[in-house]
Amino acid sequence: MRITKMDCTLNEKDTLQDLLESEKQLMALYTTALFEGSTTSFRKNISTNLLGVAENQYKLFTQMQTRGYYEPAPAKKDMIDEATSTFKKQKKELKAN
Repeated sequence: MRITKMDCTLNEKDTLQDLLESEKQLMALYTTALFEGSTTSFRKNISTNLLGVAENQYKLFTQMQTRGYYEPAPAKKDMIDEATSTFKKQKKELKAN
């Protein structure tokens, strides 16, 4: 079987999704590098790059949302209440220790 260019071409939605996932992975890598960095100049460089990647990720997200490719589900009130309760408990525990 012969593979053609058409077989390997991503549509717009898949391309944007791939780019978004790549930016998310870069953010994770830069965050790890920032945690591990031991010099001020290195950490500053990584911080600058991390902010750039975060901006790119947000731009991709907004483009996908504008095109109807990424529709985050609104949080339900019970989910918000549960998360709030969990974090209040954790905060209380941290203050006690």
